[in-house]
Amino acid sequence: MHLSPSRVAAEHEWVRDRTEVVALINRVRAELGDAFETTVAEITESEYRTEVDAVFADGDLAVNVAGLVAILRELDVDGDYPGFVVDELLGRELAGMIAGNQPLRLLGEATFHYTDVLHHEDDKAAGVDDLEAALAAGFQTRLPGWKWTESESPFSVE
Repeated sequence: MHLSPSRVAAEHEWVRDRTEVVALINRVRAELGDAFETTVAEITESEYRTEVDAVFADGDLAVNVAGLVAILRELDVDGDYPGFVVDELLGRELAGMIAGNQPLRLLGEATFHYTDVLHHEDDKAAGVDDLEAALAAGFQTRLPGWKWTESESPFSVE
């Protein structure tokens, strides 16, 4: 695989156009909201696209996200099970990269595994399911809507 500015731009467009991920994001938010007894705001396709643009606006982040997206789009393993670790590893890393710095990174990684359990489509390559779960987990984590992220931390030291 060769990553160039044009390849990063192409992967950006592919991720930006993958708006079916929005339904998965909203499903995850609803289920996690129920689990944690809170209401989490749904997101729109426009909010998703705006955040995809923000991720890809950071060139250093963009090239790494694009590389993982490209790998996962093509990744399949005969029989799937023997190779499931590699798509899990790449998906978790992608979700964390998209989510942001700690603690959001760790939350994105943890949410990836939850999302991956919810999301499976038999007619796609193994890596594509993990890619979609990673996009949903990473973007749902970085987008606003969780009450605890919308106020100042009581642990800030001035």
